[in-house]
Amino acid sequence: MYQLRNYKRVLLFFSLLDYNYIGDYMKILFFSDIHGIVDNLDYLKKLDNEKHFDKVICLGDLFYDTSFNGNVDIIKVDRFLNSFNERLICIKGNCDSNSDFNMVEKFLFNLDGIDVYCMHGHKYIKQENGVVIYGHEHVPYIKKKDNTIFICVGSISLPRKGSECSYCIYENNSFTLYTIYEEVIDKIDINR
Repeated sequence: MYQLRNYKRVLLFFSLLDYNYIGDYMKILFFSDIHGIVDNLDYLKKLDNEKHFDKVICLGDLFYDTSFNGNVDIIKVDRFLNSFNERLICIKGNCDSNSDFNMVEKFLFNLDGIDVYCMHGHKYIKQENGVVIYGHEHVPYIKKKDNTIFICVGSISLPRKGSECSYCIYENNSFTLYTIYEEVIDKIDINR
């Protein structure tokens, strides 16, 4: 009975409040700013195969209209994202068009009793508590101000300011930023 009730809670959607409940004790992968570059997508897929994420959240900028010093392949990016099926939540970034992929502007959900607001990061939002997680800046960091935790996951493809390609994992009430070399950049426990 508990499993069925929990399953229904996971599917519960409050459309009037633009608020989603996706479950307790989840394992979630966050990444951002692919910009069509596929160099690290196989690494993320391998990580998913090892860790079995419940949700995968791409925080925007899937593609870009110019080439970079990287292996750009929009078809492979599309296949990579589609491989996550119903587990994928994709946020629209400032470099994404309406026709790029099935994306939302923002995603608000409750995770283990904490409100989590996902966005790309190019638009300002006012959040007075919980967690705000985004990309856009291409530099990974975690900052806390009053009752709000701000997490920039960096970029999986185009890091800036001397940072490494990075991503974030939520697991066991903690958000942890990693490089693609599996080095911990920063970590925060949301229950402290």
